Amino acid sequence: MTFTPHGKHPIAGAWIATDDTFASEPANGPAHDVSVGSPALIDKAAQAAEEAFLSYGYASRADRAAFLDTIADEIEARGNEITAIGTSETGLPEARLQGVRGRTTGQLRLFAEHIRKGDYLDRRHDAALPDHEPLPRPDLRAMQRPIGPIAVFGASNFPLAFSTAGGDTAAALAAGCPVVVKGHGAHPGTGEIVAEAIHAAIQKCGVHRGVFSLVQGGYRQVGQALVQHPLIKAVGFTGSLTGGRALFDLCAQRPEPIPFFGELGSVNPMFLMPEAVAARGAAIGEGWAGSLAMGAGQFCTNPGIAIVIDGPEADTFTEAARAALAKTGAQVMLTDGIARAYRDGRDRVAASSGVQEVLSSTCDRRNATPYLYETDGKTWLANEALGEEMFGPLGLIVRVADLTGMEQVAASLKGQLTCTLHMDDGDTNAARRLLPVLERKAGRLVANGFPTGVEVCDAMVHGGPYPASTNFGATSVGTLSIRRFLRPVCYQGLPEAILPDDLKPAE
Repeated sequence: MTFTPHGKHPIAGAWIATDDTFASEPANGPAHDVSVGSPALIDKAAQAAEEAFLSYGYASRADRAAFLDTIADEIEARGNEITAIGTSETGLPEARLQGVRGRTTGQLRLFAEHIRKGDYLDRRHDAALPDHEPLPRPDLRAMQRPIGPIAVFGASNFPLAFSTAGGDTAAALAAGCPVVVKGHGAHPGTGEIVAEAIHAAIQKCGVHRGVFSLVQGGYRQVGQALVQHPLIKAVGFTGSLTGGRALFDLCAQRPEPIPFFGELGSVNPMFLMPEAVAARGAAIGEGWAGSLAMGAGQFCTNPGIAIVIDGPEADTFTEAARAALAKTGAQVMLTDGIARAYRDGRDRVAASSGVQEVLSSTCDRRNATPYLYETDGKTWLANEALGEEMFGPLGLIVRVADLTGMEQVAASLKGQLTCTLHMDDGDTNAARRLLPVLERKAGRLVANGFPTGVEVCDAMVHGGPYPASTNFGATSVGTLSIRRFLRPVCYQGLPEAILPDDLKPAE
């Protein structure tokens, strides 16, 4: 069966068209017209979300879990259609779409199980102490409660797992918060069919229809209206530093400022310890090339920088990476805009003083090929632009004189999603010196691996100090991400009859 997008906006259960349209820009296959969103649609969706919160925010954990499971079921029921429209719009291979669809449904089910257990509530109870001095202590109970309607911005590079029913949406719905999604223009048809799956789950579970809405297009004015709407209580965003920072500032400027949880990208540096490079530099170089070029380098955890001590071992590592990257064919990038930005970034790096070309290739329109450059530690420290994210398969090797130079590079880093150590037993003392610095720079530290591939589980942290994210105390992947959409509430001396069910004493 083939899915044909109709280009309407699902707003609280109603599919609404507008007079203006924009055309999708698929990597292959036919384009289709999509209604352009508007601030009026945002208002309608936010009003419905606030109304839904009065019931959904107080629904049982079992009911919310069943709803998440049903969304996953409905997405899987449309699996072949989602793959077809997703590959057409993004150019991603079928295997990638199928894998990411599994991640999307898997994280919905993971959150369902997470809230069934109830540990996330962080329930606390201090019993009354009538004889407490100097004053009696009342009965105090506390737990985490949902905060209200959440705005979610779909990501360009993950049409499923970080978009309409992605991690932000799953975490918010699990917490008890209705969601208004601003769809990404790179894959409106994919967003639409996933919205149909959510709508079907709403009908099956009898959930208030205002619990989910999707607004497509509308560009900057729609995004601004969404984060500034007074009924929106927090924002989940995955995207560029420029766009994310603009929205973050709008959230802070509101009469009621709200948290903006933005994941804004990273260069994810790797530090190659000397013993590891001497023992297996070629293998590390080949592995790095595979991670760097994976998905045309369009992962926020793409390891774009390798720091290594200069010398023959560094030469071996560099040559192995160059040879492996040279075998990588052209890959279709997600959008024309991303491809242009990649070419512009390549030109900026290539023109930088003190940077040498190791591998050149051609990047034609929407097709990306790898590039490899190298520089020294002194040049790196003097040129902040070399530390900016490069969204594509471009690598930069930074050769330093010694471990002190490596520590200087580490100290100069801005906030990162990940930092990686390649080390052997003989590198333990050197790695110990780096670890306290890297802990302050990144949300996830990796040893002897590559950061591409983010496991969705309890212990995962996908965030980091700014500019990797706008809130270093949060994660956008893993069950801990539910905390973004909760706040603690203390109930002092309340009669048991009116306490929330999750705080009532066990019978």
